Parts: sequence; C-alpha cells; structure tokens
Amino acid sequence: MTERYDVVIIGAGPSGYNAAIRAGQLGLKTAIIEKRANKKLGGTCLNVGCIPSKALLHASQLFDAAAHRFESLGIKTGGVKLDLDQMLQQKDDAVEGLTKGVAFLMKKNKVDVYFGAGEIAAPGKVRVTGDQPTELETRHIVIAAGSDVAPLAGVEIDEERIVSSTGALSFVSVPKHLVVIGGGVIGLELGSVWRRLGAEVTVVEYLDRILPTMDGEVSKQFQRILKKQGMAFKLSSKVTGAEKLKTKIKLSVEPAAGGEAAIIDADAVLISIGRRPYTDGLGLERVGVEIDARGFIVTNHFKTSVDGIWAIGDCITGPMLAHKAEDDGVACVELIAGKAGHVNYETVPTVVYTDPEVASVGKTEEELKDAGVDYKVGKFPFSANSRAKTNHETDGFVKILADAKSDRVLGCHIIGVEAGELIAEAVSVMEFGGASEDIARTCHAHPTRSEAVRQAAMGVEGWTMQA
Repeated sequence: MTERYDVVIIGAGPSGYNAAIRAGQLGLKTAIIEKRANKKLGGTCLNVGCIPSKALLHASQLFDAAAHRFESLGIKTGGVKLDLDQMLQQKDDAVEGLTKGVAFLMKKNKVDVYFGAGEIAAPGKVRVTGDQPTELETRHIVIAAGSDVAPLAGVEIDEERIVSSTGALSFVSVPKHLVVIGGGVIGLELGSVWRRLGAEVTVVEYLDRILPTMDGEVSKQFQRILKKQGMAFKLSSKVTGAEKLKTKIKLSVEPAAGGEAAIIDADAVLISIGRRPYTDGLGLERVGVEIDARGFIVTNHFKTSVDGIWAIGDCITGPMLAHKAEDDGVACVELIAGKAGHVNYETVPTVVYTDPEVASVGKTEEELKDAGVDYKVGKFPFSANSRAKTNHETDGFVKILADAKSDRVLGCHIIGVEAGELIAEAVSVMEFGGASEDIARTCHAHPTRSEAVRQAAMGVEGWTMQA
C-alpha cells in the first residue's frame, strides 16, 4: 500500500532532519529517507564530519595541554601517554549518543523514517530502494542529499593511507608524516589533531595562502601561529600524483604556476580540497530538475525548476556549512507551510575549530576594497585582554569592519580561543543591522574574552580603552 505524505525529505543530515522536525511541529505529515548503510541519522556532519572531528579536536587539545602546558601552570602529571584506541572510542560514543538523539526527535515530531536510497520517480512520487522497497506519494519533495568529498585527479583515496576527512577520523596509529592536501577548514582542523598527537604535518595548498576565502590578515597571522605550533606549509603548489609503496607514499608536487616537480615522502595523506554537491541517483534528470555547471541544484527560495520539488543544504549554492543547512531546512518547510521562510547568507558565520579558533562573518577587507566600499577598521589583540593574558592564551585578535558613514557592521573576524563562541555577538548585531557603536557601548562582563570584541568595536571610532 502506498503511503501518502505532505512532505517527503530525501537525506537526514542537518538540513533534512531539521526540515523534518519543523514540518512535524507545523503539523505536516512527514517522512524522511536516509541511505547511510549504518542506518544512522545525522548525515555527514554527525557521523563523519563536524561532531567526530570536534571530539578529536577537544581530546587532542587536552592531551597537548597536559603534555606541554600543565607544568607551567603548577600541575604535575607524572607523564602523559596517548591511548589512541580510547580517544577514538570516546569520539564514537559522542556520535552514537547524538545520532540516537536525532532518532528520538523524529519520533517526538511524528516523522516516519525510511532507510534506503530515495529516488524521485515522478513529481509527487518517491521510490525508496533498500531492504523493503517502498513508494511514497507526497505533495512536496525536499532534496537534502548533502555533499561528498571532492576527488583529486591522480591521487586515489583508499581510506587507509590516502584518506578523506572520513578516514582521517580513524587512523589506527599516529602517522609519522601526514601530508594534508588543501589549506582550508577541514584540512587544518584534522591536521592539527594529528600534529598534537605526534605527527609531523605538512600542508600543501594550491593558492598562495591558507583559508583563502577568509580575510587576508587573518589567514596570514593564523599561518604564523600554526607554523609556530609545528605545522609546515607548501603554498602555491599542487599535488599531481601519488605512488603507494610498502611503507611510504611518494607525492609528486609541482608549483601551481607550473615547473619542476618535487617528491614528498609521507606515511599518510589527507585529501581535503573541498566538497561537491551530491545529486547522483536522485532521478533529477527524469523529472527535469535543473542543475548548474558546478553540479548544484538551481533554486529560487529553495524551489527547484519543478513544482512541488524543493532543495536545501549542501546540494544548493551557499556556504557548505551545517548551520546554514539547518536554517535552509527550517525556512524551506515554513515556505511549504505558507509562512515566511528566509535565510540571510550574509550573516552565516564560518568557524575553524583549531587551537586557537578562527571565526568570521560578513565581508572581508579584500571584498570591501574590491566593491569600492568606504569602511573603517577596529582591531584589538588578545595580548591586551585580561582574561586571555591570565590564561596564557594571547594569540590572535578581533577585527571589526564597519561602514564609514552609517557605522553598520559589515564584517567581523576573530583569531583566538573560543572565537566560535565570540562571533555570535557580531552575527546578532549584523542580523539586526546594528552599528559598531552598539557593541562598543554595551556592557561586557570582566574579565572575559568578549571584552576584546567590545574593544575592537571601540577602535572603529578610535577610542579603544585597553590598548
């Protein structure tokens, strides 16, 4: 018997499961389909992305602190040893608990879950293939299929020695030399994990700087910090091939602009050159859903080119971030329900969860210059922040960019401990169209790192108090 729904969602990652929750809250009869072989909800983010990587980042930071910083704080440990098996197990435990939490939320909101591959058979019909093939009828189809690892020509991923972000979460031992191909968020986060656990780490980046989409001043200082921590960088370079030997991998590396190749020996290689939208096997061609030249589903306020079919998350344009995908899911379902759904991509923050963290929202200086915008800059170093100095965590700064005439905050960029938490204040102010003075004249608790945000805001008008 064919099941009938108001909404059927293909994909149970952050965009899909949040869309399902909101649909349930709004009284829509909803089904969600997940093809993951382990039958776990949460998508890449929860299973092999954001969550497990943060578990390893946190554990490796504590390991590094215990090994190198505790003694200076008057804490004697008698020696620190790595139990990699237990570190990986606590990572898996965190994932297991959160995936069960998503499953509970589906039940709580009366969402039917189908495990298998979802394929659009026709507008209003979705076929689920798997252990129990099923066909679902629905008024609305929401594609939330997510994204996949972007491959690198000439370097084949085996998820053992040459790995994607998935394999880099589960090395059975610490590599002696890990080469990270790609100086973006994922590569730097996972590279920093294994560097702290004892690996020599070399980052190979095609462009002339790491974090190429972030503010230039931020990327330069952050590279200096990571280099001081022990990471090595080979910029303006490209990897053109990999030869796997019995115990080593020989990478062929050339200048990005062309030139003589050099060989780098590695024990393990992480390919992290980005992600691409996942649209294979969804039946999009069959029903005429338009896809652009880069493989993204073309949408207008989440509507595809076919009535009744919507798309959200990583498979449409916009930042490939879990929190952006969550907002997509909520807004899309609210539009389906006849409400006003909207996502302001200008105020979606980006965070690099290294130590220290890097966080950014809005425009960079380079973007403002290119657009001819007249702006002012306020900066404040954590070396002058009382809480950061007390905690011996003084690397980094806060930088606020504001319109020279209206004082409206146009961007905020932070390097520092807990930058991912501090950026939320700037996001809120920007979302409400606020000015740097709004931050500067708001009382902040003392001593806190958040005072650095206030001091940077003061600096926009030239009245920084503490530096």
